[in-house]
Amino acid sequence: MGIFNRSTQKAMISEQPKKAAAAGAMMPATNNSGAGMVGVYYSYFEGNQRQIAMSQPTISRARDLHCTTISCMNLRMYNEVWNSIEEKMQKVFIAPRSWLRKIDPSVPNNFIISWTVDDLFIYGRAFWYITSRTADGYPASFTRLPANLVQTLDQPGPIFYAPSKQITFQGGELDAENVVQFLSPIQGIVYMSEKAISTAIKLENARYRNASSAIPAGVLQVQPNSEPLSPQELADLAASFNAARATNQTAALSPEVHYIETATSPDKMLLIAASEYQSADLCRLTNIPPYLAGISVGSYSYQNSKESRADLWSFGTRAYADCIASTLSQDAYLPRGTFIEFNIEEYLESDYEPANEMPNTQRNDEIGSRT
Repeated sequence: MGIFNRSTQKAMISEQPKKAAAAGAMMPATNNSGAGMVGVYYSYFEGNQRQIAMSQPTISRARDLHCTTISCMNLRMYNEVWNSIEEKMQKVFIAPRSWLRKIDPSVPNNFIISWTVDDLFIYGRAFWYITSRTADGYPASFTRLPANLVQTLDQPGPIFYAPSKQITFQGGELDAENVVQFLSPIQGIVYMSEKAISTAIKLENARYRNASSAIPAGVLQVQPNSEPLSPQELADLAASFNAARATNQTAALSPEVHYIETATSPDKMLLIAASEYQSADLCRLTNIPPYLAGISVGSYSYQNSKESRADLWSFGTRAYADCIASTLSQDAYLPRGTFIEFNIEEYLESDYEPANEMPNTQRNDEIGSRT
């Protein structure tokens, strides 16, 4: 009996180093305590970095263009087969899974896709949590997790190299197998050019100060034959006059002080040229054609709305759409050999007129001829 007892004790001791080694390795978290915070919407909030960036009209315009462009497209599913005649892979569209039309049953697809693109645009990555699965083990429904509330312990960023295996949501761990991680090929704008956004904010503040009073800027000049004022008295005089300019249309001065207006024109006071340049700089940051933000681009022009949509898609939006489609096409979410894409043809070829509908004049003529 003593021999068996010793062997059992040794076996128990030998298991401890294996557990320690497994705990030290980068393995998926088994504690899924963060799942309890999924869907607790009163605890959701958007980050301060996003609020600062979205305060700029150009960035807000770029965000809306990217998000609305992708969210207006439908997702479709296909297989690939080899075409021996044309010697290339050919798409064969198949019936989609139910979740392609209802990604999150509680909200429309255009809502969850828009905010997914928003996270990719702002932070460079986005997250969905799998809320249910079908009998074959593949996802059946999802919900979006705000990217600013998700932390990846093995990849602090702002550059992300692969899907994380250690994910926390509002402080609680999440099982990485239940989290869809969208990694954008474009770094989030809040990490790429903080100085460009800060410069735009400072210009906006300067324009606001210059526009706060209808009285032109100028200089207070004390007459030479009057009693000289100390630096503190000059500062107090300028401060009181400036306060009066900001709250009144009429200012009063004593005879020994003259107000000399500057020759600065209103467009220079409002920093219009600098503001337009900074807006163009933000267009470069957000990857949208400048003319879509109302900025003059010289000799470059587009012919119609169809060409402008193609420019927006080619120059910036496609990267986010491909990120979403290729991520959802992985084997963890669809059977092998099945892929997802956005129906880009409907977007590029759409002229915003109902299909197979005749002009009103022609339809009225035919109705009149029948009667």
